[in-house]
Amino acid sequence: MTNELRASIRDVPDFPKKGIVFKDITPVLADARLFRGVIDALAERYRGLGIGKVVGIESRGFIFAAPLAVALGAGLAIVRKPGKLPWRTVREVYALEYGEDALEMHLDAVGPGERVLVVDDVLATGGTAGAVGRLVTRQGAELVGFAFLLELGFLHGARRLGAGKVHALVQY
Repeated sequence: MTNELRASIRDVPDFPKKGIVFKDITPVLADARLFRGVIDALAERYRGLGIGKVVGIESRGFIFAAPLAVALGAGLAIVRKPGKLPWRTVREVYALEYGEDALEMHLDAVGPGERVLVVDDVLATGGTAGAVGRLVTRQGAELVGFAFLLELGFLHGARRLGAGKVHALVQY
């Protein structure tokens, strides 16, 4: 499956800025068989680990988190940019290369002792996923791991998150 995913993920040079090669995953999503294979492969990795909640990171993480939660028989929680969730939230501020950003999830999105898997489409530096991991553990939940469609290994995000906790189907 890895070779098929690599063949489907297309490089888009100079997007969103000059000098950046964007990894476009939309061809994977457009191929029903391949998309299902991604969800099945991720579910196989985490099935039987007692995952109670899958947490999806805005916005492309939602695409993978929802069907993965269904496949695992788990609930779904979402993490969004500040001001996007309607109820009481908890917030985590994290550093960017220049400045900082924040993420929020509902106060009751995960609970003490709940086993949680964090899901996003791409692992780059690990800053965003790390912030979500801190949100999860601050609520008393047990962070089982982080799952991604692809990892940009040259940015060393897995080191930041803990290499044993990271799983990606494709590495670049």
